[in-house]
Amino acid sequence: MIVALSVADWSLALAGGALIGLAAAGLMLAFGRVAGVSGLVRDALSGRAEAVAFVLGLPLGALLVQGLTGGGSVAFASPGRLALAGLLVGIGAGLANGCTSGHSVCGIARLSPRSLAATMLFIAVGAGMVALVGVPAP
Repeated sequence: MIVALSVADWSLALAGGALIGLAAAGLMLAFGRVAGVSGLVRDALSGRAEAVAFVLGLPLGALLVQGLTGGGSVAFASPGRLALAGLLVGIGAGLANGCTSGHSVCGIARLSPRSLAATMLFIAVGAGMVALVGVPAP
């Protein structure tokens, strides 16, 4: 299924990518930390303030953009599918010694061969899952 994207969709995606890059660079510059969400969630659960702020900023930033742009309602998969997806992502992050954000956003920027290999694997498995399971209609 091919979905046509408007200029507004592309501009929001570009702005979002730039903000993710700025947040990752800021975290590295301020705290010497890679912006890998799986590690940040672990650190947030142990009470590290910068990790708590970063993790809370993820959904709050999305809600802010939705409010500012008048975006429609957000659709989610069923709770069971979300739980299964979260479990599989957690297992994958453990096996890969990092998550998609740590390897893809930060690792490739540091020219890490391991991160490049992990990112290619993440994309291939994601594409395979979309082919197998499908994508919910917008």
